[in-house]
Amino acid sequence: MSRRVAPPSGMPPPVTVASPTDQELDLRALAVQGCKAYEAEFPDNQERYGPAGFQWCVHDSQHLINWAALSLTGTLSFHDELAWLARILEARDFPLDRLARHLELLAETVLRTHPVERSLCEQLRGGAAFMRSRPSFRS
Repeated sequence: MSRRVAPPSGMPPPVTVASPTDQELDLRALAVQGCKAYEAEFPDNQERYGPAGFQWCVHDSQHLINWAALSLTGTLSFHDELAWLARILEARDFPLDRLARHLELLAETVLRTHPVERSLCEQLRGGAAFMRSRPSFRS
């Protein structure tokens, strides 16, 4: 099944975030690496969504890592943000188990590139567990 999508539009995602260890993280670089790992694991993504699929992956990943970091400083609730995104993706028939796996891949990317950011990695892994904690996020 092919579901070609338009490239991301509207407000761009954040480019950097201060990590829990007060390092400035390049969200785009982390997102690109995480999305490359995702596409290696799920090669059908390109066929399913076309070139914009990778762009959306990077866009959403920048938000995911940003939310995880900000939630560790008490600025927002990572689970609330994940549930919001899950509702949108679920309405578009995106498999939520893949979102959970992607959060794990993002955690691996952060750990590989920033080994001191263990709490951020754990937050992303916790997000994956949260995604798997229920069959649906629709109200």
